Amino acid sequence: MSAATMLHETFDLLALGASTVAVLMFVLWLIHLRTGNAAIVDAGWAGGLSLLAAIYAAAGPGDRVRSGLVAVMAAAWGLRLALYVLVTRVIGQPEEGRYVELRRTWRTHLPLKFLGFFEFQALVAVILSVPFLLPALNPAPGLQPVEYAGGAIWLIGFLGEVLADAQLHRFKANPAHRGRTCRVGLWRWSRHPNYFFEWVIWIGFAVFALGSPWGAAGLLSPALILYFLLRVTGIPATEAQALRSRGDEYRQYQRTTSPFIPWFPRRLKEGA
Repeated sequence: MSAATMLHETFDLLALGASTVAVLMFVLWLIHLRTGNAAIVDAGWAGGLSLLAAIYAAAGPGDRVRSGLVAVMAAAWGLRLALYVLVTRVIGQPEEGRYVELRRTWRTHLPLKFLGFFEFQALVAVILSVPFLLPALNPAPGLQPVEYAGGAIWLIGFLGEVLADAQLHRFKANPAHRGRTCRVGLWRWSRHPNYFFEWVIWIGFAVFALGSPWGAAGLLSPALILYFLLRVTGIPATEAQALRSRGDEYRQYQRTTSPFIPWFPRRLKEGA
């Protein structure tokens, strides 16, 4: 495939994917206006990425085994996460504290501001979908060792995230734990093991993309995910809400437990 042809195919697939996800987010924005729960955007973000991978695999000129495998990996990750968000944060649930705080901060013109927020998530999804796009453009038959390595890394991240979410859900389901911080299983070793394994999943996607032309461009995705998790919508917003709702109990958890990478808990000196 010539460079000009590849560029043409790339722009066509990106345009198709971007328009589809933009429509999806608009529909979810309309639903959020009716329900008053903006957390549905998180389910849309994960589901939208799965949809992008499926579009690229179906419409791209790449080897069907390679693009199909990426689509399956993206669907397993994205649809599971979307369903988890819908069940635990949206359907029959009060709006998550992060979005309540956004409403308090924005104050005026909330529908329009949330529309911009939802469509920004569509844009982010398209940018992050590069590791799905590149394999869908690669016509070379057969998988390379780096693609097997990427699949293995993805599987580790996927299983870790599933386990972390299950442990947290089980903890919160016990009424006796209401208002308390989960410190069981992986949550004893990291304050955000779900975020850590989410990042590992994206490293897996990026490593898989290295087996295709221009594959290094896929490394942007885990870099962006890490930035968002550490500096923007991940840990900062989640911990701010935890401090508002749990106060000193969560501050003590912060002093003993790694914020991101699972590690041995610290032992506090008496009176600390």
